[in-house]
Amino acid sequence: MKAKGTSGGPNPPPISVRAIRKNLPALARPLFFIPALFLVVFFVVYPVLQTAYLSFLSPSGEFVGWDNYSDVLASRETLNLEGFPKWPPLGAMVHNFLWIAIHLPLSMFAGLYLAIILRDMKGSSIVKSIIFLGMLTPLIVGGLILRFTFTEGVGVVPSFLGLLGVDSLNITWTNHPETVLFALIFGSVWLWTGFSLIVYSAGLTTIPKEYFEAARIDGASPFRMFYRVTFPLLRPMTLVVVVMTIVWELKIFDIVYTGAGPGGGPGGSADVLALLMYRFAFRSFDFNSAAVVATLLTLLTLVVTVWMIRYVVKR
Repeated sequence: MKAKGTSGGPNPPPISVRAIRKNLPALARPLFFIPALFLVVFFVVYPVLQTAYLSFLSPSGEFVGWDNYSDVLASRETLNLEGFPKWPPLGAMVHNFLWIAIHLPLSMFAGLYLAIILRDMKGSSIVKSIIFLGMLTPLIVGGLILRFTFTEGVGVVPSFLGLLGVDSLNITWTNHPETVLFALIFGSVWLWTGFSLIVYSAGLTTIPKEYFEAARIDGASPFRMFYRVTFPLLRPMTLVVVVMTIVWELKIFDIVYTGAGPGGGPGGSADVLALLMYRFAFRSFDFNSAAVVATLLTLLTLVVTVWMIRYVVKR
């Protein structure tokens, strides 16, 4: 007789305890992602989307489309290209691009040069540790150091230029619109050089010494060895340095705040996007304009990150 409630077909094979134990890790593995996924969604994704949404609203909560973006981009605080080319102020967005154009090559090649000359030097680890101290220095403290470094009478840079007879630069750089931005950019190179030094030093250890020996046998000069052997093989490290430095320069805030003041220096001559966002939000309480600047910063950072990911995938 058929058992009540059965279809009459063959009974399915029982699931063994051994099979359950075997498949349990694969089934439980996604559960470990849930806490991290929750934190990312709650603390990253949701604030980003909420900020983007806020950028399209008026202070009264009405949807205004792209009006906030046009107002912010038309502001002289963001873009001030009237009479260009000229000395700063040029607007916060242009100042960020100047940071990238000047600070990036200086800090990158300074770290690369130091990594090469310290590669086979005795006691190089001590020297690298001293240089890396710049990375460990809080940027608030770094901004104060830069402010004193470029102060007339007590600063090293103005005093040195005064000894050379360059009286026009024997001034307090942070008090003049023509020099405050360049004081912060040039002065902050030492704060970031330690990063590129460590990255390039790690990359040099991956290059076989046989390559350099073969190049010497072929009669290659040191510059040709660098151009044809060292630098091409350090391309992945260069990519990391470039992307991380650009992201750091886009979100720069602390150095400018303490080195030039919350107003971005005289007439906003050293203003940057992050500092502009801070003033919109916590000085003017214009949270919609602050959300616009935050969204622009996010998009600029996203472009750099996507470019890096695509390059790595293609390689």
